[in-house]
Amino acid sequence: MADKTRSYRMQRRGESQEQTRRRITESAVELHGTVGPSRTSISAVAAHAGVRRSTVYRHFPDEAALFDACTAHWAAANPPPELGVWSTIDDPDERLRVALGELYAFYRQTDLMLENLFRDETTVPLVQERFAAFRAYLAAARDTLMAGRKLRGAARRRTHAALGHAIAFSTWKSFVREEGLSEADAAVLVCALVAAAAGVPSGQEP
Repeated sequence: MADKTRSYRMQRRGESQEQTRRRITESAVELHGTVGPSRTSISAVAAHAGVRRSTVYRHFPDEAALFDACTAHWAAANPPPELGVWSTIDDPDERLRVALGELYAFYRQTDLMLENLFRDETTVPLVQERFAAFRAYLAAARDTLMAGRKLRGAARRRTHAALGHAIAFSTWKSFVREEGLSEADAAVLVCALVAAAAGVPSGQEP
């Protein structure tokens, strides 16, 4: 009986520790999404989670460990569009329309967090280092959208640049949040930009 009681207590203690860790992680996510990583101190996370600073450090030995847990938790709840799905669409223009619809919806869902991450990327080395993965995702997204576009020379360079602009968070922010366009109208505009960038029939040099 004593062994069973001890085992039960250890299980409950383990569950309590996991709940505390999760509460700290969720507090970090909340603060990163509201005030941003650069303005989120360990003390602020502890206060938001209702624990001591020492408790935060017991679960996360440094800011990098907490940031990584925060990133993993947030990313699991907010996955970006799957590039492999886009790749199955043969027509480049249709692929772009589908991609913009999904990507702009993702930006709407993650607006505040991405705004803070882009802002803090230039001043917080940890954000810059970890945010490189999202930069790589955008580069891969552009490559996916370039596939099948039979362009050369200047037309290819212009189209490559136009696609980078089309999928940028800043483009969505400018057209939708600042100018008040619908995401559908914003997509129509950037699709027209990409089409104009080619400027010549497919496969011909301007």
